Amino acid sequence: MYQTLTLTRDNKVATVTLNRPDVRNAFNETTIAEITQVFNELSSDNSIRAIVLAANGPAFCAGADLNWMKKMADYTHAENLADAGQLAAMLSAIYTCSKPVVAQAQGDCYAGGMGLVAACDVIISVDTAQFCLSEVKLGLIPATISPYVIKAMGENAARRYFLTAERFDAAQALRIGFVHEVVGADALTAKVAEIVKALVTNSPNAVAQAKVLVRDVGGREITPELIANTVEGIAVIRASEEGREGVRSFLEKRKPSWLS
Repeated sequence: MYQTLTLTRDNKVATVTLNRPDVRNAFNETTIAEITQVFNELSSDNSIRAIVLAANGPAFCAGADLNWMKKMADYTHAENLADAGQLAAMLSAIYTCSKPVVAQAQGDCYAGGMGLVAACDVIISVDTAQFCLSEVKLGLIPATISPYVIKAMGENAARRYFLTAERFDAAQALRIGFVHEVVGADALTAKVAEIVKALVTNSPNAVAQAKVLVRDVGGREITPELIANTVEGIAVIRASEEGREGVRSFLEKRKPSWLS
């Protein structure tokens, strides 16, 4: 069904795996279209509670494919706008997906590959992974991925790594907050499974709304308008079907219906 990735489903969990190991899972226009498509479809799939974004081979994603970059070198401004728009749509499809997305970074993440993981909700990295925002070495800037990368690592760290294009290791990625946890290669799958297990036991509606809450509240000044929005948010979800069921099941000391 897909040329550049695989999709598997197992007990309410979908795993999207980048599958171009011969080019270090670098993406081209086909990869971008397929990732956008699969995340849009999974977002509306009620049988899925969580998504894992993984990759085959030694690298997670090396950024843009060289052959794709050769074509871009001769693009007009209009063609570059359209091309960048497709990349932005892919990142947005991951970031706004109604399902929680866990990045399983088993190897290096360079340039656009860092954008891919930054768009995910939880990032688990192997301890041997290297990270690099290499765009300025090519006379470019990480513009399209910047909203997600800056949210993940913060403005101060982004100022350094956007400008220097230094490589940094997984321990540094953890220190600056770009990844949530770093583990050895032999523990990576188990750690991701642990995170996924926590996600799928929670209320699907509450998880989806919690994602929206973080997007809506993060970085905003605490104003009367924001406070009113959060008051409205809790009032709405308390009256929702899953909100009522969750409270009832807790008080009645039983499992909620979404675990049955």
